[in-house]
Amino acid sequence: MTLQNLLGIRLETVTPSRETVARLLAAAERNLADAALPGLSAENRFDAAYKAIMQCAMIALHANGYRTLTSRPGHHQTAIQTLPQTVGLATDQTIVLDALRKQRNLADYDGDPVSDATVRDCIASARKLLVHLRQWLAENRPDLL
Repeated sequence: MTLQNLLGIRLETVTPSRETVARLLAAAERNLADAALPGLSAENRFDAAYKAIMQCAMIALHANGYRTLTSRPGHHQTAIQTLPQTVGLATDQTIVLDALRKQRNLADYDGDPVSDATVRDCIASARKLLVHLRQWLAENRPDLL
């Protein structure tokens, strides 16, 4: 699968901008800070950390000139599963992020509880992705920082 193959099916083109990257990076940082708040429920902390993951995935696509077609089902899955193509994320890390996406769906749509261990994993994964993304941007798209 290439990003070009997903055009019109899962992705559309955009013109990357420093402003969009800055807004999304700031939002991801805020969500990670919220995820660390001990007074929030496990579900809300998980949601905040997962949202940071999605914001990082959206930045990765944006930096490459794409965004998901949010009007179509599966845009979260697309954003996560394209991370190896957009920012060279390792397959094993992508699998972890996709498992967190599935957990988010179970929590949101079936009311499944989120354990503290899952919250910790989600926060750690979001932080790791943010570090990877920042490094990739610095090396490959410094014009967007």
